[in-house]
Amino acid sequence: MWVVLLIIVAAGGYAIMVYNNLVKNRQLVEEGWSGIDVQLKRRANLIPNMLETVKGYMSHESETLQAVTEARAAVQGASNASPQERGKLEGLLSGALGKLIAVAEAYPDLKADSSFLEFQGALQSTEDEIQLSRRYYNGTVRNMNVMVESFPSNIIANMFQFFKAEYFELENEAERAVPDVSF
Repeated sequence: MWVVLLIIVAAGGYAIMVYNNLVKNRQLVEEGWSGIDVQLKRRANLIPNMLETVKGYMSHESETLQAVTEARAAVQGASNASPQERGKLEGLLSGALGKLIAVAEAYPDLKADSSFLEFQGALQSTEDEIQLSRRYYNGTVRNMNVMVESFPSNIIANMFQFFKAEYFELENEAERAVPDVSF
């Protein structure tokens, strides 16, 4: 009789421990996504000032400027999108910014402008923070997904409706590259 009671108590204790770990991992995933979101918003907020700086120098590059503006608008409109959808849009914005920086190479006066140089530093810093935030987030997603899929924790996860989280990935290798902002 005591053995059965001990097994029931041990199983209940294990279930509570697994449940608490699932809750902790879900919170870490949400924290990680929040970190990514903050950095992505920071990057999006840098863009209008950068566009104002480069417009005077790059009057013949309206198509490039328009692409950056449209990509930024799409990103801002998708603030509640899934990580997969957000990754697609952020990849488009990164590509548009990369193209803008590449076009800026042809404008020596722009490359020497102090506002543009400050923007370069802020953009590089933000891109580095996005990369770090993405690594943290994807690590927390991995930990959550392992618990949701592994036996016996998957039983508790299914009982309490814990689901796998989505990784934050950019669409292709070209979009994964951080725009080169060194002049």
